[in-house]
Amino acid sequence: MIIENQAQVTDAVIEAFSRTEDPRLREILLALVRHLHGFVREVRLSEREFQQAAGIIVALGQKTTPSHNEAVLMAGSLGLSALVCLLNNGNNGQTETQANMLGPFWRDDQPLSASGDTLVRSPTPGPALVVHASVADGEGRPVAGAEVDIWHSSPEGLYENQDPTQAEMNLRGKFITDENGRFHFRSVKPAGYPIPIDGPVGDLVRVTRRHHYRPSHLHFLIVKPGFKTMVSQIYAPDDPHIVSDVQFGVTRALLGDYVRHDQPSAEWGLAAPWYSLDQHFTLEPGEARRPIAPIRSKAEAAE
Repeated sequence: MIIENQAQVTDAVIEAFSRTEDPRLREILLALVRHLHGFVREVRLSEREFQQAAGIIVALGQKTTPSHNEAVLMAGSLGLSALVCLLNNGNNGQTETQANMLGPFWRDDQPLSASGDTLVRSPTPGPALVVHASVADGEGRPVAGAEVDIWHSSPEGLYENQDPTQAEMNLRGKFITDENGRFHFRSVKPAGYPIPIDGPVGDLVRVTRRHHYRPSHLHFLIVKPGFKTMVSQIYAPDDPHIVSDVQFGVTRALLGDYVRHDQPSAEWGLAAPWYSLDQHFTLEPGEARRPIAPIRSKAEAAE
């Protein structure tokens, strides 16, 4: 097609992409073209603005490293990660769900741990946390043999991949549910934390006049054949940023009951104050698939 005006550009691209053989890919590409071209027309995007937008996309890639994924961080900051999660879980977005976004800090090589082990692998000051978790199907029957990855930030608000002073895999572990669908572990209570703002995500946060904090939470990733993979975050409801999460991730179904204990625990050998969390997960039938890890390694120490 010889294009004669702006309206025909969309027609030409749609005609060309309509020959895509894979039906799902064709559906996605044609919708992308319609909405992307419609957006440009709606805001009458200028040539300078288009160049700036291209620069942002380039910067997302340049800022992404083996220990940091700026593109995933941007998706969360636009609410895209939360929307995709809620559309694909909880009866296709119609009911509450314990599913949540994966986030930019999961590693796929977390060490296998025995129930009762600690996630603390290097000195990590902060109040102790004891977590008892259980996994069941929709009928309430225990799910045995499920793999459960746990990861979280330190009380200083840093994941081990961000912090060269933390040991490799600090505050990370993988557990297997027992015949009752249960496991437990010890750690330290995570803190809310600021997301990195030294790249395009930071520019977005500043121009929209938002803070850059996530509320305190634990990450869970549960995989068992026959069930849809559960990616979840359990939030501390007393966090000051619980209603203004910069990544738009908090739902009511994800508010955990972090109980503070002001007496020492002889059973666990813990000084006061310490915290406990009893958390139950219900899996939906579906495909068990481990996601693609957004990062692969730990940040290098600054020289």
